[in-house]
Amino acid sequence: MVVIKTNAELAAMREAGRVVGRALAEVQAEAKAGVSLRELDDLAHGVMKDAGAKPSFLNYQPVFALTPFTGVLCTSVNDAVVHGIPSSYRLRDGDLLSVDCGAELDGWHGDAAVSFVIGTGTETDLRLIATTTAALEAGIAAAVVGGRLTDIASAVGTIGRAAGYGIPEDFGGHGVGRALHEAPALANDGRPGRGITLRHGLVLAIEPMFMAGGHDAYRMDDDGWTLRTIDGSRAAHVEHTVAVTDEGPQILTLP
Repeated sequence: MVVIKTNAELAAMREAGRVVGRALAEVQAEAKAGVSLRELDDLAHGVMKDAGAKPSFLNYQPVFALTPFTGVLCTSVNDAVVHGIPSSYRLRDGDLLSVDCGAELDGWHGDAAVSFVIGTGTETDLRLIATTTAALEAGIAAAVVGGRLTDIASAVGTIGRAAGYGIPEDFGGHGVGRALHEAPALANDGRPGRGITLRHGLVLAIEPMFMAGGHDAYRMDDDGWTLRTIDGSRAAHVEHTVAVTDEGPQILTLP
């Protein structure tokens, strides 16, 4: 069931989103060569604790997962698309890191992700990140009252396809609210003009995921969580929690 939020509930969700935004900003500032993924995970957890929030991902187990998730963040490096589990891996110059973060505050969730390069990035990686970010911006711009759900999917997918990137099948955005994942499911590609009509108070996590190799297929690691490109090419993932409002789309996960 799609849950429409009141204005007061949107304000509460913005507070949860701010915690996510702050955590991502601090993680990106500290993510340098030699820093481990687990250290970044601990940093994000500290930001949440200081804000009185709880991590949305820790011990989360959706229907596709065989085991609960063991991190506060999803930290996906290079050919990992999404859902990378924080480990002792130490970042290296030139790594492409995607960080996904969710936090719960007063019963409301926020969810966002950012991709960036550690140290010096190649032109190919920087283009991939820039294109994925442009797709997110296009998706947000399409999240307007009176539009249709697949208008957002089409806006995202059009940019990814034009760049020649792959878009992982079966994974995309979703509703957000009292639960981390709510209806409706939101694809990252498709024809416009379909799906539910967008209304004031609908909140969506819009999250493009592009793979540089151009394949839509992916493989799953033995950990049951990490999705990787099938050809070893790099991937990027960016995301914001966005409210559809009568005043236009509102990003709820800014710091």
